[in-house]
Amino acid sequence: MLRADLTAIEICAGAGGLSLGLERVGFKHELLVDNDKMACSTLRLNRPEWNSVESDISTFSFGKWRGVDLLTGGLPCPPYSIAGKGLGKDDERDLFPSMVDIVADVKPRAILIENVRGIMTRKFERERNHVNKALSRLKYRTYWVMLNAADYGTPQNRHRAFLIALRGDVEGEPEWPIEVNRRFTVGDAISDLMAENGWRKAGEWAGRANIVAPTIVGGSKKHGGPDLGPSRARKEWAKIGVDGMGIANEAPAPDFEGMPRLTPRMVARIQSFPDDWQFFGNKTARCRQIGNALPPQLGAAVAGSLIPCLNA
Repeated sequence: MLRADLTAIEICAGAGGLSLGLERVGFKHELLVDNDKMACSTLRLNRPEWNSVESDISTFSFGKWRGVDLLTGGLPCPPYSIAGKGLGKDDERDLFPSMVDIVADVKPRAILIENVRGIMTRKFERERNHVNKALSRLKYRTYWVMLNAADYGTPQNRHRAFLIALRGDVEGEPEWPIEVNRRFTVGDAISDLMAENGWRKAGEWAGRANIVAPTIVGGSKKHGGPDLGPSRARKEWAKIGVDGMGIANEAPAPDFEGMPRLTPRMVARIQSFPDDWQFFGNKTARCRQIGNALPPQLGAAVAGSLIPCLNA
């Protein structure tokens, strides 16, 4: 994979999924900002050398980082989620206007913004065009693309929309990442974790779990507890042999019968987080951070597509 010698600042950094992806392809983190205390604690726990700041991006001053190579981040999804009210620009959580303001202040060479696939629907065409025009006035050319994490080595169907913008003096076009030849399955990803307490049926279970997982969910702060999503998602997990009603504290015991539940570490592995990446907080907080993150594997793939332009 191409590597960069480039700088980045990240907004709405969360628990570090995209941050890790950038790190893997060689971007140097100059600043990471998020308003969630738990997520910032996770970043500091794993990368104390990163400049992680707990703040609202709409009030934070970014001028110090003017001219950075890349402005990136995963903006709040609810305004454009097909599962919610889908209020778009009328949702107070919509941070695309704040992102444009930061671009005007920082003038990064490139922009990489992640969001849910709902923003790519016809319903939000006006919102996308509004962002395009706002960035065009700032002398950026924009590209929108939808990618599925399963196509880039993550054992999970997770479609994500990406806005990429290049400053006028940056030549070339983004080179979209090449899809993997073989999809990584749930069994591939976590069979060792499922067997770590000696579960006798772990091998049998792994043979059943030879497909890609449905989308991991994180939920909002109003969510009651950790699980694998609504009833429709739980039915998909049941096909893999997983009980999606909750999250377990540990792997199944040797004589366990029935469908096992995933542990937070298993969920993180399915999101392509490395095993040494720790999540701060109780089980609910950890699972929320994991589920709301961009898979690092996908982050690395899409960030890598910008390197040829930025190094030209």
